[in-house]
Amino acid sequence: MKKYISIIFLIGFLFLFQNYTAQNIDSQTVTNLVNSQDFSFHAQRATPTNYDVINVMNSLPNSTSTRILDLSGSNYSIDIRKDKLEVTLPYFGRVFNPTYGNTAQNSYRFTSKDFTVNTTQGKKGKSIVKIKVNDQSTVDEIIIEIFKNGKAFTSIRSNDRQPISYDGYISKNEEQKEKP
Repeated sequence: MKKYISIIFLIGFLFLFQNYTAQNIDSQTVTNLVNSQDFSFHAQRATPTNYDVINVMNSLPNSTSTRILDLSGSNYSIDIRKDKLEVTLPYFGRVFNPTYGNTAQNSYRFTSKDFTVNTTQGKKGKSIVKIKVNDQSTVDEIIIEIFKNGKAFTSIRSNDRQPISYDGYISKNEEQKEKP
């Protein structure tokens, strides 16, 4: 019984800690960013679905038995603009058609100019942004669920690899400087 109480206490502490470390912005700003379709998603954690990756992560010394990878020290993001979509995200899982020699192509690193964005409202004020990428052969759809406090959950469905999801937050895009 003591074991269950300590597990419940640990889970409660983690959720409490996660709420304090989250970047919170007001709901009106989040609504304006989503409606403008000009924002960035910043990934803080990755959640692979491949059990081979999870088993390898669990077999490492001093590892926890979670399947969540911390990305907070890196600059992984999805930048959505009116005319351009830039994706820079790592991938952990099985790739069915790998590219040998160029490991950068085995992650999600691309720029698209041919994409469509559809935004719908979900339950409890959540916005769902679906991005259909037309000029990339590997990525089928990117779905970003954005909550009222700016936190977001992203999942990527691909044609040549298993799905993966990311947790993070959204923010306003930085202004790009014109090159002379």
